[in-house]
Amino acid sequence: MTATERTLRAGIRGRPLIDGLVRLLGPSKVIGEHPEDLLIYEYDGAVDTATPDAVVLPDDTADVAALARFCHEHGVPIVPRGAGTGLSGGAIPVEGGVVVSFARMSRILEMDVANRRAVVQPGLINLHLSTAAAPHNLHFVPDPSSQKACTLGGNVAENSGGPHTLAYGVTTNHVTGLEIVLSDGTIVRLGGKAEDGEGYDLIGAFVGSEGTLGLVTEITVKLTPLPEDKRTILAAFPTMDQASASVSAIIASGLVPAAIELMDQLATQAVEAAVGAGYPLDAGGILLCEVDGLRDGLDELASRIEAICRENGATTLRRAQTVLEREKLWAGRKGAFAAMGRLAPAYYVQDGVIPRTRLPDVLRTVSEVSKRHGLRIANVFHAGDGNLHPLVLFSDMRELERVHEAGLEILTACVEAGGSLTGEHGVGMEKNCYMPLQFRAEDLALMRRVKTAFDPADLANPGKIFPTPSRCREFQLHATR
Repeated sequence: MTATERTLRAGIRGRPLIDGLVRLLGPSKVIGEHPEDLLIYEYDGAVDTATPDAVVLPDDTADVAALARFCHEHGVPIVPRGAGTGLSGGAIPVEGGVVVSFARMSRILEMDVANRRAVVQPGLINLHLSTAAAPHNLHFVPDPSSQKACTLGGNVAENSGGPHTLAYGVTTNHVTGLEIVLSDGTIVRLGGKAEDGEGYDLIGAFVGSEGTLGLVTEITVKLTPLPEDKRTILAAFPTMDQASASVSAIIASGLVPAAIELMDQLATQAVEAAVGAGYPLDAGGILLCEVDGLRDGLDELASRIEAICRENGATTLRRAQTVLEREKLWAGRKGAFAAMGRLAPAYYVQDGVIPRTRLPDVLRTVSEVSKRHGLRIANVFHAGDGNLHPLVLFSDMRELERVHEAGLEILTACVEAGGSLTGEHGVGMEKNCYMPLQFRAEDLALMRRVKTAFDPADLANPGKIFPTPSRCREFQLHATR
């Protein structure tokens, strides 16, 4: 069903919608009386915008279920939103409807230390969970760069990763249970505290579904013991080729560090200006590598990594000697996206994944794309799992078409190298038109049937993941030229 068909069928927008929501939930939970109040909900960390018809801030699962039943009855799209830090347009109400902000559902419901589990609401900030678990010598492993702001519900929606998921896995590897509300208001529980469940892996299907299957209202996650100690190494190289070769060599040696991150010179210059992390400004590539675990043997592992980096041309090697030094090195990496404001007023970030051995080839392609389009591109990425984050810098919205073309060329190169369109940022509405680059029509049809099983009315975050004729026609015409 198209957005126009849904609107004609429902006939509820504007004042009737606001009034109906207020009667349902009360005025304190509904935003929409004044159109200007909706403006902050029309965007996330991506470049596209769309204004919702209303915003609801539920207190609990009962509110969410009542809202979903109301929206289902009236054919109104329902779009979940965490902290709005997403980078693929996942929280943008591209077809209007109601945005559900989970800002008020942000509690830790249970800290089960004995079973190393936590039960939380979707609006809980990622870092707050690890902070609460730390006195028990536990933490939540997935640590996106937006860890201080992003929410667990958003992490589930996008299957978020982060620097330290190389050895431990992304969000889906740390979720054992979900409470979800389907788009018709049905409340469903999937899994629980147990490690494995019977039957189909519906949790695996739901994590990373970007809100298109329903709304998460409760999450059961694994808590992992904090490592006894860590060793963090900074290695600087004259070129990105040498830095990339070191990454492949480290993994090929049999070592699996907790994290391997790479930044090019342009990114390093921005980070140093913003954070002062102590990165060498003359390096073509900066590698951050961390090993953790039992204290005995860590120095030997770190020495092996340093030797590999040295063999591949590292000109600077520095091992953090204190917790403060380690935190300073990671502050630079975690603050890299924000530091881009030192270089340009705006950026467009991509999220392609490639085999590690193809890093030098694809990075050269990124450099060629930069020159061809006359756009500066800074590279900051999870090198250990081949997850690239090229940041295309621009200053004027009139450059946006050129910026999108550059992004498409980079993603095409990633797919052609045997990789993927996204590693942790999701498809959303930024890459849904590009899905045919990676998937056949039959593949997409099967995914659509999964969505239909959960959401037959197509009200859960419509216009995301799947190509839509209205938005993707231009891309299809461009692709056939």
